[in-house]
Amino acid sequence: MIKEDLKVEINSINAAMFAKMFLAGAANLEAKKEWINELNVFPVPDGDTGTNMSMTMNSAAKEVAALSNPDMKSLAKAISSGSLRGARGNSGVILSQLFRGLSKVIKEHDFVDVPVMARALEKASETAYKAVMKPKEGTILTVARGAAQKGVEMADKTTDLTVFAKAVLKEAERTLSRTPDMLPVLKQAGVVDSGGQGLVEVLRGVVLALEGKEVKFTAEPAGKETAGSADASSYIDAQANQEIKFAYCTQFLILTKKPFSERKEREFKSYLEEIGDSIVVVADDEIVKVHVHTNDPGLAMQRGLTYGELTTIIIENMKLERDEKISAMKEKEMQAAGAPAPEEAQPDEPQKEVGFVAVSIGEGLNEIFRGLGVDYLIEGGQTMNPSTEDVLTAVSKVNAKNVFLFPNNKNIILAANQAATLCEDKNIVVIPTKTIPQGITAMVNYIPDQSVEENASHMNEEIGLVKTGQVTYAVRDTEIDGKQIRQGDYMGIGDTAILSAGTDEQAVTLDMAEQMIDEESALVAIYYGEDASKEKAENYARMIVEAHPGLEVEVNAGGQPIYYYIVSVE
Repeated sequence: MIKEDLKVEINSINAAMFAKMFLAGAANLEAKKEWINELNVFPVPDGDTGTNMSMTMNSAAKEVAALSNPDMKSLAKAISSGSLRGARGNSGVILSQLFRGLSKVIKEHDFVDVPVMARALEKASETAYKAVMKPKEGTILTVARGAAQKGVEMADKTTDLTVFAKAVLKEAERTLSRTPDMLPVLKQAGVVDSGGQGLVEVLRGVVLALEGKEVKFTAEPAGKETAGSADASSYIDAQANQEIKFAYCTQFLILTKKPFSERKEREFKSYLEEIGDSIVVVADDEIVKVHVHTNDPGLAMQRGLTYGELTTIIIENMKLERDEKISAMKEKEMQAAGAPAPEEAQPDEPQKEVGFVAVSIGEGLNEIFRGLGVDYLIEGGQTMNPSTEDVLTAVSKVNAKNVFLFPNNKNIILAANQAATLCEDKNIVVIPTKTIPQGITAMVNYIPDQSVEENASHMNEEIGLVKTGQVTYAVRDTEIDGKQIRQGDYMGIGDTAILSAGTDEQAVTLDMAEQMIDEESALVAIYYGEDASKEKAENYARMIVEAHPGLEVEVNAGGQPIYYYIVSVE
């Protein structure tokens, strides 16, 4: 049948075409991810939405692209399994559930037509809503449901998949435009829902593929207002601090020992509801994907361990992430001023025996690591946890047979260890440094004349002698570690607990240091951050020396964000 515009109707598609459409959706999402990140300004930060969604979809896209001659069943499995394993962030997990529901329908058919696609979209929305403990309207869920409802309506009006897909995309865009009316925080910030925008970009890529067009990596669509406006920045600065009830975005996979029944799923969700919100629990064969915002990630993981082994654990401090977003421009400028990546080693350049990679943030700290001989720095830390791939890329830049790797943050150690197991051409030695001072101590104690094994043993021993404290501020009222803390109070955070808190920066900093110093202490180092002053740091150093004559105290420019001072005691 020929339409009036002389374009041939597409009444059904096979697995190869469906795969092409999926990959086009992934490509369009990837192209728009940074713009989508900029939309994510409202005060419930859950990572960078565009990046998280793109990482989720790309995980599935890699499996789809690897299929040489797919049928619909193998394609559905690649989409469902790949997106579930790669799911990151709240919107990424929901996106994976949309694909999971869609896959349940398409795997039963050799070809997909309009009725099948309508049922698949409906199942996708249903599955995603079911996965979220307390679905919130004005989000990606709402956009997905609007698209699905339009799909059901169009199934009675056309047999042309292109006409069908265009109508679904248009309805998704319309629903997205209404999200600020459903979530006041979006309207106040002047943006639409970032997760919903991500889904629209996926659908846009699908439509382009159906039309036979190439998916181009274009800039931000015209006529859209980015989240970087003065009004949005002012809103975040004034309001965001009071909105985060649960601090840690916690995600992990459970490799189940036994089938994960619906009863177990309900019980687990009910437990998570007691300790947090934004709960997503989804089971797929022997894997259970868990996402929860909580103030105690350990409780969620401990309960997860009762069902099986844990893997792919990601814990992000959303309060610090929010602060990171507020100072995003400063961060970009700081990173731009950082050291350029070392030049790639030439093929004929001989490998040295030992190299070093460290995670660091702040120009002062970066300079310290460079001065100690670190070959490559990975920009990151508490609010920017580098991935396993980031670590492998960094190691690949170092032309050495053995590479010592310093994560310098407990949340990065798992990614570092995973990189060590995946790297085939070099021996990666992970020194499990949990703080920047531990990383510095490890480098200081490297002895060139010793073997890799001897150095690793010596470094591990030395970092265990380092105590670290960090001074920052509270973003809301709370009671923790037996202390009543008010929003705006300074906090001195030790290795395992909050050591001090109060309204006076000097008193908090000195009290924290005092609790770290004992009769065995010999050296105290103070690293002042980008929002702290050298004069204050030097004054604190003098006061520590006065209280502890004979103790060596040094002051260094750290330049780190978020933390006014990092203090180490050895």
